[in-house]
Amino acid sequence: MKTMTCKQLGGPCDFPLHGETADEVIKAQDKHLNGVVSKGDEVHKGALKEMKGRWRHPLSGMAWYKQTKREFAALSDD
Repeated sequence: MKTMTCKQLGGPCDFPLHGETADEVIKAQDKHLNGVVSKGDEVHKGALKEMKGRWRHPLSGMAWYKQTKREFAALSDD
């Protein structure tokens, strides 16, 4: 298990996101952003919009994804 923060994935806070793989951490970020924004958190709104926009722009979205996977791989296990 490894941990990345919301901020490490492009968000505004230090909320810890845990997973066995980079994909699990990315899914946890998605859940975190959707959850806090649905409760009215304006600070995370931009990060949620950016996350959704990544997949509308496949080249830049894939670059972000590959970079996140490299950063995750470089982390030590919790």
